[in-house]
Amino acid sequence: MKRVDLYTDGACSGNPGAGGWGAILIYKGIERELSGGEPSTTNNRMEIYAVIAGLECLKERCEVIVYSDSAYTVNAFAEGWIYGWMKGGWKKADGKPVANADLWQRLYDKTREHKVSFVKVKGHADNEYNNRCDALARAAIKALGE
Repeated sequence: MKRVDLYTDGACSGNPGAGGWGAILIYKGIERELSGGEPSTTNNRMEIYAVIAGLECLKERCEVIVYSDSAYTVNAFAEGWIYGWMKGGWKKADGKPVANADLWQRLYDKTREHKVSFVKVKGHADNEYNNRCDALARAAIKALGE
C-alpha cells in the first residue's frame, strides 16, 4: 500500500469570517500543494475541510498519515469522539447537535477509503510543512479579497 503524508491547516480572518485552508500531499518525495477558501466560515470548518480536500485527491487506497495542528480535528479520531457522535445520531453527550456534522460525515467517509492515522503537530512552530500550509490558507483568504 502506498504511503502518503498529508499536512493540513486552516485559518480564518474573524471567526466566523473569511476562511482558507491549505494542504500538502507528499508521496516518495514529490509534493503537491492545495488550497482554497470560503467567504464566510469558521477556523474549525477550514481545518476539517483541508483534510477532506487532501484525501479527495487520492486515486487509490493509501496509508495516509495526516499531520495537523488542530486538536479538534486530530482528537475527533484519536480520542474516538467521532464514533460517539455517529452512534448518537450526530449529537453530543448533552444532546446538542455536533458542530460541522456535514464535514465530519464527509471526512469519516474519506477515512474509510484509506488507512488513515492522525498526528498532532505544534502550530506556528518549526514544522516547515505546517507553516507552509498556514501560508497557503492565509493566501487563500487574501485571494477572497479580505
